[in-house]
Amino acid sequence: MTVANVSQANNYDLPQTLKTAQDAMHLPEVQEILKRLSKFKLGIFMPHMHDEKTGGFQQLADDVMQVESGLQVSFKLTEEIANQNDRFLPVAWFWRGGATSIAAACEMVWDISPDEKERRGKHNMMTIG
Repeated sequence: MTVANVSQANNYDLPQTLKTAQDAMHLPEVQEILKRLSKFKLGIFMPHMHDEKTGGFQQLADDVMQVESGLQVSFKLTEEIANQNDRFLPVAWFWRGGATSIAAACEMVWDISPDEKERRGKHNMMTIG
């Protein structure tokens, strides 16, 4: 297997909290955590958002999560999304405020089987207007 290393020496003028996250990926203990997570088909990500005017990286706000809907990413208040289990599938988590918190979710659509006995969730590929 080929492993791509896309880490950059230049942290793209990131805020300090995000520079810390980037630098941590090189630490042996973080590499060990990543290895352990891989057994569960999980990885590590850097929660972030972007400034609407400049596009610059920002730390993900405490009350915001990333939402993918119709192949478009947006940022919504966590309280609007987190408890809609029938509509959004959590896909990223992090530790915040002493507990596990959802950091990102994908909007889902439900197909009902022809015999109407089973609902199957799939990723929503249509843009929601």
